[in-house]
Amino acid sequence: MSRVNPHLQHVVVERDGEATHVVLNRPARGNALNAAMVESLIEIVGAAAEDGTRLLTLRGSGANFCTGFDMGELSAQNEGDIVVRFLRIEQLLQAVHHAPLDTIALAHGRVFGAGADLFCACDSRIASTDATFRFPGIRFGVVLGTRRLASRVGSDWARKIVFDGFELDAEAAVKVGMATDVIAQDGWDNLAARKLKSGRALEVVATRWARNSLRSDTRDSDMMALVASVSEPGLKQRMIAYRESSRSQVPNLSDAQCS
Repeated sequence: MSRVNPHLQHVVVERDGEATHVVLNRPARGNALNAAMVESLIEIVGAAAEDGTRLLTLRGSGANFCTGFDMGELSAQNEGDIVVRFLRIEQLLQAVHHAPLDTIALAHGRVFGAGADLFCACDSRIASTDATFRFPGIRFGVVLGTRRLASRVGSDWARKIVFDGFELDAEAAVKVGMATDVIAQDGWDNLAARKLKSGRALEVVATRWARNSLRSDTRDSDMMALVASVSEPGLKQRMIAYRESSRSQVPNLSDAQCS
């Protein structure tokens, strides 16, 4: 394997033939998404869409796939900074969801908030046996990825997950359609090779057109819904209040785990 860009912080990227492998690499923060990490991921997905990549894989280092929006940066940022961070996350999710190539998310541990949205944006969504999924954004008034979630699980389950705070384990995630399969981590190594082999006979241009035909393009309306939600005054305070509430319920919880 050859590293694509060794200068990207907190993200490890390797190219293996027609596959690009991406590892979220902030294990001490639960691979929570800070601003720099999101920018790196947007760059990586954009490059993969143009460089002949046919398969992009996403996984996390350490104990978790991704614990969501990194709230550790809240104190140093104003409300406008936080709004821009959410908009860039949505642009990342859209880039992944509409990428002209196959995408696989390989998730373990906590898959929360924006991390769960990133998981849902991928075509194949593999959960390890220990994976858990939660979408707390509505608790602080942010509408991020809701339509993509509903497209995976249906509107009834999406309401339970979003409004009732329903947390899913791996088996439940497969049952409702959020995950496409449960595979233990020691069974992940050959998944990319098998996926590429199964799609080898498919013509690239036709495959891209078929992919576009199989999904609705709601990017503009999704962004508008997000903008409306994050434009409500008091976003920063709502997020801080949510973070403190989470800490009070679970002692020694880090900012990243509050996502």
